[in-house]
Amino acid sequence: MDFTIDAFTPVDWPAARAIYQEGIRTGQATFETQAPEWQAWDASHLAHARLAARRGEAIVGWAALSPVSRRECYRGVAEVSVYVRLSELRRGIGRALLEALIAESERLGIWSLQGSTFPENAASLRLQERCGFRILGRRERVAQLRGIWRDTLLTERRSQVVGTD
Repeated sequence: MDFTIDAFTPVDWPAARAIYQEGIRTGQATFETQAPEWQAWDASHLAHARLAARRGEAIVGWAALSPVSRRECYRGVAEVSVYVRLSELRRGIGRALLEALIAESERLGIWSLQGSTFPENAASLRLQERCGFRILGRRERVAQLRGIWRDTLLTERRSQVVGTD
C-alpha cells in the first residue's frame, strides 16, 4: 500500500472538495450538483470518523459519515460517503477507506451503516458488498439529477460487534 489513512481535518477540505467535485461530475456518485463550502459540509457530517487517504502530502480519497436522523434512537445509524480521486481508482484506496471507516464507526458505537447508491454505480456496489453491505431495496424515482429521475439502491451493513445485544 503506497498510501496512508488518517484523520480528515478542515485544512484538508479544499483537496477533498476537489475530489468530491470530480465524483459529482461523473453523475454517478450523488444527487449534489456542486460541492458545498466547508461550513455546510461540516454541519451535515458527523464530527468523528472523518478519514483521508494520503499519498505523501496529497489527498487521494476521503470518507465520512452523515447522521440519518438527529433522533437519539438513531444515534448508531450513519450514512457512508467514500470518494476517491478518479486518477486513483482501482488501487485499493476505496476499500481501505471503507474498511477503516467501518472499524472507526464500530469503535464509536455505530451499529448500522447505510449507503444510497445509483444502480449504475457498479463499482461502488461491488465495494460495499465486499465490505459486508447488502442491498435492502430500490428507491424508484426517488429524486431528480439534472432534470432526470433517478433510482437509488439502499444498502446496509450491520455491525457484528455493536448493537448485538
